[in-house]
Amino acid sequence: MLKKNLLFIVGAFVFFISCSSDYEKRLKISATTWVGYTPLFYAKEKGWLQPLNIKLVHLSSLAENMYLYSAGNSDAYVGTQYEYEVLSKEMDSLIPIMMFDKSNGGDVVMSNFSIEELQSTLAPINIYLEIDSINSKLIKDFLSKYNLLEKKINYINEDQTTIKLLKSNEKATLIVTYLPYNFLLEKNGFKEIASTKESVDLLIVDAMFTKVEVYNEHKQQFRELKKLMNKSVEALNKDPREFYNTVKPYMLDISYEEFVDTLNDIVWINQGMSNELKNRLNTTGFPTRDLI
Repeated sequence: MLKKNLLFIVGAFVFFISCSSDYEKRLKISATTWVGYTPLFYAKEKGWLQPLNIKLVHLSSLAENMYLYSAGNSDAYVGTQYEYEVLSKEMDSLIPIMMFDKSNGGDVVMSNFSIEELQSTLAPINIYLEIDSINSKLIKDFLSKYNLLEKKINYINEDQTTIKLLKSNEKATLIVTYLPYNFLLEKNGFKEIASTKESVDLLIVDAMFTKVEVYNEHKQQFRELKKLMNKSVEALNKDPREFYNTVKPYMLDISYEEFVDTLNDIVWINQGMSNELKNRLNTTGFPTRDLI
């Protein structure tokens, strides 16, 4: 019996060592507050990332996330095609490897003025946004569509944690933001006047990006993470309240009802995309060939 127990312990130890060696190199991934990234937060809170030796870093700013990666302080990051477009100019081997969602109303333009009031005002318009982000493309499309480019505009670069504190006043103000920050701004007197569901034609997708050499070094970890992302989305569909309770610390204290509303403003594309969407992305310089 002693011999059998000893053999079992030795066998278990060898098995543990062999499994651990697969993921001995830590993989550091950075993400911002966005409903489309909640599958990552869910996996983290469930303890699923630890066996894969993956560390998730939570940031509040799209630009901060991009700068963190650019400085070499993360191995991969999640973001939109805008960040990819910017960083790929200095990183030839940067590739998208994992899709998360497509914005379908989740990125919004808010204001304390109606579009008609903005068009008729002679006063300067203050625009709050994260300039080094997809926000800048969204506001450009909006201003162009509604003939506001000739207005006197003050661009004010702030991250969303600062923007969310703005309160409506008599000054003409535009805010470019996204879920779930819009709920806080609504409570402060701002109204949605445009979004990626309607009023603007900008395509916004969210994906995970890394360099080819990093992907090759951590290929199995990324592939296992992809399975966990699919598992997280399935958990969301099966029990939204349990999912919400798990990711609540990352969602700015919005209510369960508000969280459910956010799900109507994105389309999950983690398990396949239409050929139409693939072709549209490829024509804009967003390669899909390396997607897991």
